[in-house]
Amino acid sequence: MAYDRAVSEHPEAPEHAPYGPLPTGGTVRPMTRWGTPVMHRPQERVTAYDDALRTLVADMVATMYAADGVGLAACQIGVDQAVFVFDCPDATGDRTVGVVCNPELVLPEGKDRQLDVAEEGCLSFPGAFVDCARPDHATVTGTGLDGEPVTFEGDGLLARCLQHETDHTVGTVFGDRVPTKARKKLQKVHDKLADEYPPNWPA
Repeated sequence: MAYDRAVSEHPEAPEHAPYGPLPTGGTVRPMTRWGTPVMHRPQERVTAYDDALRTLVADMVATMYAADGVGLAACQIGVDQAVFVFDCPDATGDRTVGVVCNPELVLPEGKDRQLDVAEEGCLSFPGAFVDCARPDHATVTGTGLDGEPVTFEGDGLLARCLQHETDHTVGTVFGDRVPTKARKKLQKVHDKLADEYPPNWPA
């Protein structure tokens, strides 16, 4: 997920890393863009927790930071695997980092469900932001790098990020969730800034 300011240009230790730090030493890869088939279909479940997965996740982390993002799914670097990484602040500004394979999203229901309307952007449609309504709290369960069960929850931008990245693993981009008028605005801004994001960006 994109953010309109660089929160991770020089990452310091996050406040919350319940399952350990994010992998390091990865290679920055070009960002896969909306319209590429892998972005618009459900991703293959992760079944092997091996060195190949660790290399993939390290590359995802490196690419996320190079793009000043707060979250990144594997499909965003062209890989058909249901996994995402994130380094994102919640409503208090505290950062949480994590890796989630095969994510399952749980959202509030009934009277507990409150929508937060705020700007949202995507690293795979860079430079453009529009308002998108999402529940203001989210919980994601899945597995970590070693196949262990993981759970993350949060509010503020973290809730938005967990929803945004889980969407990627099922083939949904946030542009699918906004009205036609907003989607047209998103396209217009994106096209205006296209020269700032060449095809190999951010590599």
